Amino acid sequence: METPTSAATPVVVLTTLPLGTDAMAFARTLVSERLAACVSVLSPMQSVYQWNGAIEATQECQVLIKTVAERVPDLDARVAALHPYDLPEFLVLPVAEGGARYLAWVQDSTRL
Repeated sequence: METPTSAATPVVVLTTLPLGTDAMAFARTLVSERLAACVSVLSPMQSVYQWNGAIEATQECQVLIKTVAERVPDLDARVAALHPYDLPEFLVLPVAEGGARYLAWVQDSTRL
């Protein structure tokens, strides 16, 4: 296992998309623009949250984006541009450890 450091440190970014959104087109765009090495779209789920003073419930897909820290600002801007929500989820989770070959692939796949 390897513990990465620096701007090339792999991270996982979480967002959600409402059902009916072309999640695969969203994923392909992020990967083709080298903002992500891999985007995983998970099965539909039910999200409950507070929005504008009301409790809401929506069916969504969780989206896991594997990228590197240095790409996060550009990824954030692109997600905001592509996303149908006014305020999309955008959470960056650090990767404490991972397989050296996998982490190198993430870094290589997101290099400009």
